[in-house]
Amino acid sequence: MFSNILKFLKSLNSNSHPGEIAHAICIGLILGFLPKDNAFWYILMVFFLFIRINKGSLLLFTLIFGLLAHNFDNQFHELGYYVLTLPSLTPIFASLLDIPFVAFTKFNNTIVMGSFCTSVACYIPVYGISRIFIKYWRAFLAPAVRKTKLITFLSKLPIIQKIGEMV
Repeated sequence: MFSNILKFLKSLNSNSHPGEIAHAICIGLILGFLPKDNAFWYILMVFFLFIRINKGSLLLFTLIFGLLAHNFDNQFHELGYYVLTLPSLTPIFASLLDIPFVAFTKFNNTIVMGSFCTSVACYIPVYGISRIFIKYWRAFLAPAVRKTKLITFLSKLPIIQKIGEMV
């Protein structure tokens, strides 16, 4: 966990493209909000691991958004119920249930559907905010943070230097 945080902080200051980090944050939002007890989450996780994004940021933000997700379960349920009971989509969902193994994705669960719809709707705004933050961090905040007494003190500690070498 600590190494993922360090990888994320390194990536903020490295030459990696800001879009890779911003996409990793957004994909972390999708994976963090989805419940982890269904095949849909595992299929998405494997798929996203093959995409060129910052993996440290992906794991860190999946954990962060996963810890926040239970606070929104009521909203996810309401949105998922609304989507699953739309008269125009009901035949599609009914036919999907007849396909073998599709039921293992639990797409017909209101919280799964609501969290997926919410995270997909939040993808573009979170991506834009992340890109702006990364540019602002690299231009203004990182140089100021590096000069603080706490960071200079922590960077001289041997254990921090060893952890930094491992990353």
